[in-house]
Amino acid sequence: MSIFYHENTKTFHLTNGLISYVMKVLPNGALGQLYFGQAVRDRESFDHLLESCSRSMATCTFEGDRCFSLEHCRQEYPVYGTGDYRHPAVELCQSNGSRITDFVYQSYTVMPGKPKLDGLPATYCEADSEAETLIVHLKDELLGVRLDLAYTLFAGRPVLTRSARLENHGRQPLHLTAAMSLSLDLPDKDYEFIHFSGAWGRECWMKVRHLEQGIQSVESTRGHSSHNHNPFIMIRRPGASEDSGEVIGFSLVYSGNFLAQVEVDNWDVSRVMLGINPFGFDWRLAPGEAFQTPEAVMVYSNQGMGDMSRTFHNLYRTRLARGEWRDKARPVLINNWEATYFDFTEDKLVSIAEAARNDGVELFVLDDGWFGARSNDYAGLGDWEANLERLPGGISRLAQRIEALGMKFGLWFEPEMVNKDSDLYRAHPDWILQTPGRRASHGRNQFVLDFSRPEVVDHIYDMMAKILTEAKVSYIKWDMNRSISEAYSATLPADRQGEVCHRYILGVYALYERLNTNFPHILFESCASGGARFDPGILYYAPQGWASDDSDAVERLKIQYGTSFCYPISSIGAHVSAVPNHQIQRQTPLATRGNVACFGAFGYELDLNRLTPEERKEVRRQIAFVKEYREVLQFGDFYRLLSPFDGNFTAWMSVSPDKKTALVGWYKVLNEVNAPFHRVKLQGLDPDLCYTVNGGSQHFGDELMRIGMATSDHISEEADIGHCSSFDFDSHIYVLKA
Repeated sequence: MSIFYHENTKTFHLTNGLISYVMKVLPNGALGQLYFGQAVRDRESFDHLLESCSRSMATCTFEGDRCFSLEHCRQEYPVYGTGDYRHPAVELCQSNGSRITDFVYQSYTVMPGKPKLDGLPATYCEADSEAETLIVHLKDELLGVRLDLAYTLFAGRPVLTRSARLENHGRQPLHLTAAMSLSLDLPDKDYEFIHFSGAWGRECWMKVRHLEQGIQSVESTRGHSSHNHNPFIMIRRPGASEDSGEVIGFSLVYSGNFLAQVEVDNWDVSRVMLGINPFGFDWRLAPGEAFQTPEAVMVYSNQGMGDMSRTFHNLYRTRLARGEWRDKARPVLINNWEATYFDFTEDKLVSIAEAARNDGVELFVLDDGWFGARSNDYAGLGDWEANLERLPGGISRLAQRIEALGMKFGLWFEPEMVNKDSDLYRAHPDWILQTPGRRASHGRNQFVLDFSRPEVVDHIYDMMAKILTEAKVSYIKWDMNRSISEAYSATLPADRQGEVCHRYILGVYALYERLNTNFPHILFESCASGGARFDPGILYYAPQGWASDDSDAVERLKIQYGTSFCYPISSIGAHVSAVPNHQIQRQTPLATRGNVACFGAFGYELDLNRLTPEERKEVRRQIAFVKEYREVLQFGDFYRLLSPFDGNFTAWMSVSPDKKTALVGWYKVLNEVNAPFHRVKLQGLDPDLCYTVNGGSQHFGDELMRIGMATSDHISEEADIGHCSSFDFDSHIYVLKA
C-alpha cells in the first residue's frame, strides 16, 4: 500500500494493489481527477489523462490560453463561477455577496492509520497498518479559508474514504451553503445509475436507470436519511451482474439530509457527488471556526455487485460498527408490540416472556407504552419514567422478573420526540422545533425535540441514564417516528437557522455516544418507523437496525434484498410476526416467515401463547436452527442469487469463512402449475470440496456453482390432483456441509 507524490508533475497516486486513485495539481492550483479504478502501476506522469482543447463557448482561466477551461477539466472538489458551470462541491457566500472561491494547492500530509472525525461517525482502524491517509491542503488566499481534503486508503480492501474540512482563517464571517463529502469526475457516461428507494413499509427497492446528459439524483430533505431514499448509490457498466463487471458503490456515513447526484455534462463526463444536501443548508463560518463534512465511502469492484457488497459488509461490520456487540452473534428476541400494543400489564408481559423462554428465546423487549401517561400515541412521549399503574414495580421489577426466567431484558425509547400531553412539554414548550408565529405540524401526534440544543440532549440523557442505572437493561430499541418540519431553533440567531438540521443530527450522535460510553454492555437497535434512518451513520452507534415496520415475509424479500447491497446481514433486524400480517393482511406460512427472517438479526413480533402446538413446535425448530447457524447467517459471506425484483423467485446464501458450511435461502411467491424444472447456481463455495445438501445428496462445489443446485418443486400432476406438495409463499433453507 502506497501513497505516491511526484513533485515534478505534482501528481498523487493512491494504490493498494487493488485500486488506484490518481489526481494532480492543475495549472490554476486546483486538484484535477485523472483516474479511479482497478490498480495500475505507478509512474511519474499521468498527464496524458489530462486532455484539453479549444472549445467554442468555453470560459478559460488564463488570458491568451484558449484550451484550459474548468468546464472541460475533471476535478476533485470543483467550484462554480470561474468557468465550470456544473454543480459545485463547495460554495461560500461572502460579506460582499460574492460566492466565487479559488482553492489553490498548498501542501500535503501523509499519515499512517486514519484520524477520527470530530463529533461524526466514520470508519476506523484498529492498527495504523490497516490504512494510510492523505490530506491535501488547499487555500483561498483572498478569503483566508483553508480546505483540507482527506483520503484514506485501506490495506487489502478496494475502499477509499473521503471527507473535507473547511477552516476560516480570515477576518470576515462566511456562510457555507454547500460542502460535499465527495466529488468524482469520471470520463464517460456508460453507466447505469442504481439507487434504493421506497416509502414506509417498502424500503430499499432497487431502481435502475441509464445515465444520460443532465442530472440524476436522490436526496432527503426530511431531517433524516428517510424511507424514501437510502444514502447509497451504485454506478455499474451495462451488463455488469452480481459476479462480473465493473461497479462503484458510494455510501455516506451520515443520518441527516443528504444528496447523492450524478451530473452528466454535454461532453459525457459524469460527476458523482455525495454529501449533506445543500437544500436549506447554511452554516455560518466565523473567523477561527471550522466545518467538517461527514465521511463518504467509495468501493470499487470489477467482479460485480456481489463483490462490492461483501466489501461494504466486511468494512461496515468490523470497521464502522463498534463496541461489545460488534462481533457477537445477536440474541434471539421477542418484542411485545404486535402482541399487545398498548394493552398490557406486568403479568401479561411476563407470560409472553415465559412462553418465549420455553421455546428458546433469549431476550424479551418491552416496546412502546411503559412510561408516563402513555396509553395511546397522543400522550406521554418525553416522560421517561415508568407508568406505575401499568407496571407497579417499575422497570426494575419487570427486568428482574425477566432476568429470573434466564432471559435478558430490553426496552423501547423514542428519545427525540415529545407529545404536547406530557410533563416535559408542559415544562418546556420551547424545546420543540417550531417557527415563531406559525403552526407547528405534528406527525403521529408528536413533535420533534430540538436536539440542536445541548440542554435538551442533556435532559433526555439524564432520564434515560436513570432508568438504565436502576434497571438491568441489556438492549435498547431507539425509535424515531416522524420527519422534521418547522426546522427552527429558539436559541440560534437568524443567520444560523440554516444549521438546525445538521446540528440536530450532531445532537443525536452526541446522545448515542454518551449512552454507548456509559452503558457499553447494551445492544442498541436503531429504528425509525422501520427504515427511515437505516444508514451508516447510525450503524456506528447501533450495530443493527429495524429494516422496516413491514414484517410480511413476501415484502421483506425485496426490503432485505435491497438493503443487503450496502449493509451487513448482522445489521438487518428481521422478525417473524403473526398472520394475517398487521401491515398487509397477507397469510404466509410460519416456516417461510422464519426462513426469510433468519437471514438477519432474528426475532419474533407476536404472542407465542396464541399459537397452536404444531406452530410452537415450528418456532422451537426455527430458534434451534438459528442458534446453530447464526454465526454463518449473520457474519458469513453473503451472496444474492435470484432477485425478487426480476421474477417469482428469490434466492440468497451465506457461506462460512472457511467455506465448509453454507445456507441457501430459496423463496417462491406464487405457486406454479406444470412448471419447468428449476436450478440455481450457487456462489462462494470451495470448488474442490464435496458438500452434502440437507444431509442427503453430495455434490462438489464446482458442480453446485457451475451447473447449479436443483430447486424444482416435486409437484403432483393430474393423477394426483389435491396432493400438491408446493404452495404459494413456499420456501426452503438448504444446509450445505463439506
